[in-house]
Amino acid sequence: MSTLKTLNGNQTIAEAVRQIDPDVLAAYPITPSTAIVETIAKFKADGLITGEFVCPESEHSAMSVCIGASSAGGRVMTATASQGLALMWEMLYIAAGLRLPIVAAIVNRSLSAPINIHGDHSDTMGARDSGWIQIYSENCQEAYDNFIQAFRIGEDLKVRTPVFVGLDGFIISHSLEVIQVEDDDKIKKFVGEYKPVYPLLDISRKMTVGPIDFTDYYFEHKRNQMEGIENAPSVIEAVGKEFGQKFGREYGFFEEYRMDDAELCIVVMSSAAGTCKDAVDELRSDGKRIGLLKPRIFRPFPYEKIAETLKKMKAVAVLDRSSSPGAFGAPLFTEVRSALYDYAERPYIVNYVYGLGGRDIKVEHFKEVALKLEKIAETGKVEETYGYINLRE
Repeated sequence: MSTLKTLNGNQTIAEAVRQIDPDVLAAYPITPSTAIVETIAKFKADGLITGEFVCPESEHSAMSVCIGASSAGGRVMTATASQGLALMWEMLYIAAGLRLPIVAAIVNRSLSAPINIHGDHSDTMGARDSGWIQIYSENCQEAYDNFIQAFRIGEDLKVRTPVFVGLDGFIISHSLEVIQVEDDDKIKKFVGEYKPVYPLLDISRKMTVGPIDFTDYYFEHKRNQMEGIENAPSVIEAVGKEFGQKFGREYGFFEEYRMDDAELCIVVMSSAAGTCKDAVDELRSDGKRIGLLKPRIFRPFPYEKIAETLKKMKAVAVLDRSSSPGAFGAPLFTEVRSALYDYAERPYIVNYVYGLGGRDIKVEHFKEVALKLEKIAETGKVEETYGYINLRE
């Protein structure tokens, strides 16, 4: 039977890990994800999980352990953040290239320099082309639900691809929330028994893993790798619907909030979407026809579905919690703008970077964005395609 528990974001991930009980859990602690690793270690010491817990000398080694364990045929997970994810960089591509369904909880945090331990999306956005599926969470409940679904998505035989589950550092990882924790047996049944494909420990068959691969077949093998993430959308949708049927909280590629009759739209991911909802409610009470689109899946990017939703808008603002120096806009903006390119009639679209290093974004900031969108819709002019929110210039 499900129970209500007061947990922070890190604890919700650890609770999901306890219920799933993967074969191997390899992680090196780093702020603000440390409590995930600490809690898992305590669960292991208390006999609440049977899987092997490995704490190696670095995050690079942690992902290396995950790759080895997954190749051997185990269900595997890890957790990290920021510089820890950056230290894993080399191994991320190997995990994806070998089609290993490792699940990683990423407590989103800024990257140095300067040193900052607070939340933004610089870490996972830097890894957006590494071949991992990327799921983002607005709150603790979503972090719990997304992490559970990630195993079903990544392990599906049509996908066989590693998965990031992001939750904003400190804003979600350290904030307490009452969440619905489902029955242990129901979670185990939902996730199901792991069935490895070509495990190295199966000595009845001969295989090669990670061979050298020059101009003869490298291209073909990379193309084969991409099939997993290209097959993911139908699996993501099916798993999200099944989760809703079993536990009452259905998930898709993104959430639409007060979008039925909206003419203006703000696109923003993760924890900031909760603040944006409050702003939208207040703007609606003032008669403004504005809505929110909150992406949940960033990779594979659901460009067709997002474009179909946004094409009817007069003006759209995409807010990014990361930057892309030298590019024409930040990561989420470039994806959304590209998705709308082929439509003859499409909204004016602008990009604002916010919250780097954990800086607050408040209701009044979203209201400022809404006023700018209103002006763009009225005048048909975009004076500033790219800008910043709550920044001292």
